Amino acid sequence: MERNIDAPSLDPSYFGSNSWPILRKRVGSSQKVHRFVRLNCLMARSARVDKAGTDWAALLMGLGVGLTIALQLTTMRSADFRDLYQWIDTFARTCALLGTYFSLVGVLFVARIPWVERGVGHDRLVTWHRKLAPYSLFLIGFHVILVLIGYAGEEHIALYKESWKLLTQYPWMWGAFLGFYLMVQAGFTSYKKARAKLSYETWWLIHTFTYIAIAASMMHQIQNGPMFLNHPLNQAYWIALYAFVAFSIVIWRVGVPVWKSLRHDLKVDRVVVEGPGVISVIIRGRSLLKLGAEGGQFFNWRFAQRGHFLLQHPYSLSAAPTSKYLRITVKDLGDHSRDLIHLKPGVRVFMEGPYGAFTKNRATRKHVLLVGGGVGITPVRAIAEEFGDTVNIDLIYRASNMDELVLKKELDYLAEKSGGALKVHYLVGSRNQHPMNAKSILKIAPYFADSDVYVCGPEGMVEAVRKAAREVGVPKNRFHDEAFAFHSS
Repeated sequence: MERNIDAPSLDPSYFGSNSWPILRKRVGSSQKVHRFVRLNCLMARSARVDKAGTDWAALLMGLGVGLTIALQLTTMRSADFRDLYQWIDTFARTCALLGTYFSLVGVLFVARIPWVERGVGHDRLVTWHRKLAPYSLFLIGFHVILVLIGYAGEEHIALYKESWKLLTQYPWMWGAFLGFYLMVQAGFTSYKKARAKLSYETWWLIHTFTYIAIAASMMHQIQNGPMFLNHPLNQAYWIALYAFVAFSIVIWRVGVPVWKSLRHDLKVDRVVVEGPGVISVIIRGRSLLKLGAEGGQFFNWRFAQRGHFLLQHPYSLSAAPTSKYLRITVKDLGDHSRDLIHLKPGVRVFMEGPYGAFTKNRATRKHVLLVGGGVGITPVRAIAEEFGDTVNIDLIYRASNMDELVLKKELDYLAEKSGGALKVHYLVGSRNQHPMNAKSILKIAPYFADSDVYVCGPEGMVEAVRKAAREVGVPKNRFHDEAFAFHSS
């Protein structure tokens, strides 16, 4: 085990510090202007593509809803509306189909399909996934309740008797019940208050069971759905939809990540103790720049060592990537993060990514404000390195005490090499001593209102900076945040 004591003498091959002299040699004063203009042009083009991708994704999802309802209408008969209970049954089946469609689309949102990620954006897809999931759960829940009411009413028996009859006499009904239970668990643990009480490991495992829930629901649909059994077109539509989702998950969330990890030969190089409860894992490989990763982005990591392989975890890069090395810096926030200190050199590493839009390419101003709190400094430090001396940067590092300034020496090194482009401000103490309001930030960063603002740290700090940015007139498109939350599903 190694302790990172002499951070100013960073090994360039590990931390990318050699990028500074290269940048300073290649980029003169006139070239800096050209480079910044080019960056703005690229950002404008990226924004257009992003909007177009979003529009196409929304259109396709809407067409899918329309097609689902249209195919359902073709299966209906006059007998489906002969009395109140038949109306209830028909509506229940429609709820089930729409709920199932939303659940499948929700899975597709996080299937990491490359052209979808590039067109819409990973962060937006995850947001859509989280917003769509409750509708899926509510619709399927309505289906369960209404089916019980409709069937019990038709047979004139009590609800509990109808429940037992459905479970014991209909094929795959126990599987459907299990699937619904797993979806309820995933939905419950997605709420903010519930998620805050769970470890990431528990949350991730519960969400992984959603795949089992969807598979079980498919078998229930095939075996029992009146709108499915004798309608070849409807049947083909749903089989194709299920198959495409399964193919996307297997290829893009399993196959491609494994292939990329093996191709780049990712292995643990060493573990460095940065400070109390904070370590860095340095990962070596080959041709790592071809991953297209940027400082500020994150990967889902899986380490082929006992106790680490079954679960993957999202950790941000804490240094700009090089052709041979990647680095993550992790705080002890749970069993997995605590055990990373025991990783052995040479352990095979599997990753999925890169993900996230917390990157320098979102910047549109020549002034940038970077704010990091606690270990939230890790992606902020990486972004600062990526910017180099192409923009003027004020970096605020908030910490309760000096021990929490785990990357201080590296930041000082980067500031020194930037030629004055990067200014680092350390705010050590309580929130009362250093309130992150507009007044206090303006004292540190006079160009606050005309800056791109990047902030990563505890939720309270992020919200305080967001409020301050709003007060001074920073628009939403220039405020970029990465809060401490579960990155993905």
